[in-house]
Amino acid sequence: MLTVATAPLKAEMSPQAVRLAIRAGEIDEPTSGYATAHVQANLVALPRAGADDFLLFCQRNPKPCPLLDVIAPGSYEPVKVAPGADLRTDIPRYRVYRDGAVVAEPADVTDAWRDDLVSFLLGCSYTFEGPLLAAGVPVRHLTGGRNVPMYRTNQQCTPAGAFHGPLVVSFRSIPAARVETAIAVTGRLPAVHGAPVHVGDPAAIGITDLGQPEWGDPPLIEPGDVPVFWACGVTPQAVAMASKPDFMITHAPGHMLVTDLTVASLVTSREP
Repeated sequence: MLTVATAPLKAEMSPQAVRLAIRAGEIDEPTSGYATAHVQANLVALPRAGADDFLLFCQRNPKPCPLLDVIAPGSYEPVKVAPGADLRTDIPRYRVYRDGAVVAEPADVTDAWRDDLVSFLLGCSYTFEGPLLAAGVPVRHLTGGRNVPMYRTNQQCTPAGAFHGPLVVSFRSIPAARVETAIAVTGRLPAVHGAPVHVGDPAAIGITDLGQPEWGDPPLIEPGDVPVFWACGVTPQAVAMASKPDFMITHAPGHMLVTDLTVASLVTSREP
């Protein structure tokens, strides 16, 4: 695993510097903790033939799929959110799906990229980790040097066209006295998943073993912590497994595009 900075310096990096370091092969790890004043984004790139259905899927499922930008076929520069970025090279690791199965996990998808791909950037919960820390809420996977744990739930997304499948959630273990603060802080950021979708018993949403996440690393849990779950941008990857589109490129779970958007620009007075 390559990294360019210690945790405090990661947080202070500009988004442009993060992207250039990723493009140069100097960062190959989850992007939690990088450029913490800026918004991070999940990637889904699909052939034009399936893009309208996926757009409708996002509109029907805004908690796991909050749209930040849609990039037209033939372009891989997200001009609206990260001018100068290259969606083929500026994410530390990708996943390539064919017929719903992962066939590659490269650090660069230039060779796999197609001119008919429509790219969707979805808000990522890494974005609200800086505000959580600032509010005195610990983020245990970040301080523990782990990838965030992610789980497939028993909750089904609202289908759209060819796309259907389960909701995926990210997990953070929150001290009981800080749960209300965590809900309030994240609720003001609906563009990056907003408030939690579940607090408490994991079994209520179909998670039988917290120690075995489908994606990411096992959680760090301290005495007195409460399980808290947020809708997750890995949901489209679980949907790909269920729906089996011919071709899809995504980020690898935990490895995001760091955009130029500021966290402050997305804060609302309350979640709609």
